Formats: sequence, C-alpha cells, structure tokens
Amino acid sequence: MASFGWKRKIGEKVSKASSQQFEAEAADEEDQADDDDTNWVHATKRRKEILLEECVKKSKELKDEGADLAENRRYREAILKWDEALQLTPEDATLYEMKSQVLMSLHEMFPAVHAAEMAVQRNPRSWDAWQTLGRAQLGLGEIALAIRSFQVSLHIFPMNPEVWKEDLSWARKLHEQQKATKTESVQALARGKELAQESIPDYDFESDEIVAVCAAIAEKEKALSAAKTVVIVSASGTVETVTEKDNCRTTPDETLFIRAR
Repeated sequence: MASFGWKRKIGEKVSKASSQQFEAEAADEEDQADDDDTNWVHATKRRKEILLEECVKKSKELKDEGADLAENRRYREAILKWDEALQLTPEDATLYEMKSQVLMSLHEMFPAVHAAEMAVQRNPRSWDAWQTLGRAQLGLGEIALAIRSFQVSLHIFPMNPEVWKEDLSWARKLHEQQKATKTESVQALARGKELAQESIPDYDFESDEIVAVCAAIAEKEKALSAAKTVVIVSASGTVETVTEKDNCRTTPDETLFIRAR
C-alpha cells in the first residue's frame, strides 16, 4: 500500500499547479471583462451625449426658423416648426412661451393659455413666461388670474416697466370695471324685485267692500242664468229676439229654419 503514496503527492502538486494557473487565467479574463464593460458603458454614455447635442442643435435651428416665420406673420408655419422642435427638446420652456404668443395672435385663447402654462411648469422662474400666461388669461376673460400671473412676473423681475405700467395696470382697470358692472347688475335686479312687489296691490279680501262686490256679481250671474235670450230667424228673413224662462220655454212656429242662442 505504501507504493501508492507518491501518486497522491504528485497529484496534489499537479492539482495545486493547475489551480493556480486556472485562477491566474480567470483573473486575466475578469480584468479583460471589466475593461470591456467599462468601455461599453463609456461608449454608450458618449453616444447619448452626442445624440443629445444633436437634438439640442437641431431644436435651436427649428426655433430660429419658427421665429423668422412668426416675424413675417406666418404663424401656422411657425407653430409647426416649434412643435417639431418640442419633439427633440420637450423641456424647452421658451418654445412653449413663443407658441403661446403666436396662438394669441391667432385669437386661439384656450391653446394659448395651455401653452403658457406648460412654459411656466417647465421654468417657474421665467418672468416672460408668467407675463405671457397673464396676457393669455386676460384674453380669455380671467382677469383675477391674469393679475396674479403679472404679480408673479414682477416678483421675479421687479424692474420690468412693461409688466408694471402696461399689463398689470390694464388688468387692474378691467377688474375695477368688472366689479362696478357686477354692482350695477345687482342693484338693478334689486330694483326690479322692489317694483314687482309694489305693482301687486295688497288687497284685503275679507273687507266689507270686497264681500259686497262678490255678492252683487253672484246675484247678477243668478239672474242671467234664470232668463235666457233666443234669436229666431224666420223663413221670410224676420229676426226676432225672445226671452226664454226655465218654467215657460218659447216654442217657435213651423216657419222657423234658423235658431241661434
């Protein structure tokens, strides 16, 4: 049995050498794999950066083209350019703000308010977006909301004379006129109710005068029902008026051919 001892020792040495070689090769492969992963991640990140740069560049070109079209009053074409740019850069608040201005020029107030709200959502610190939103709300008749939007715009940029002297002052003037109109309407409605109440006389239906009148009308109706008049037209064309009573009814002769009450 002792003759087999060397085999085990040689086998242990061979196994240990093979294990060390395998571990070394595995480490090299792992390092190579890590390098490949790092290179792949870096390449992917770089491709995304390049794609984003291209999108921003193309979006700017479309924005400028739309601005030129809007200056030439080609509003519909400008909106198409900006919508295409928004597909590339959907977070660009300036595109929404410009689109809102053009929609107001086309008197499309609901879409204009929506576009301005999108601009404010994407850049709440943009004073011109708040100004455009206020103007769109004013065109829609939402005066109180427009005043708030102008106030926010001034809060962001207090030294803007356009918002202070033109937009906000005009909105406040309209608000005062609206309040005065509502007050006049309420007063006119109140006067109408008072006149309606005054036009209905306050009768005392239990007074002696009313009771006497009602009794006289009843007696007259009773007399009319007791005596009835009959108009008789004879064949010769003679018209005769005869009074009929309930107890003694007048019977026309045989020459009667028309009888009317």
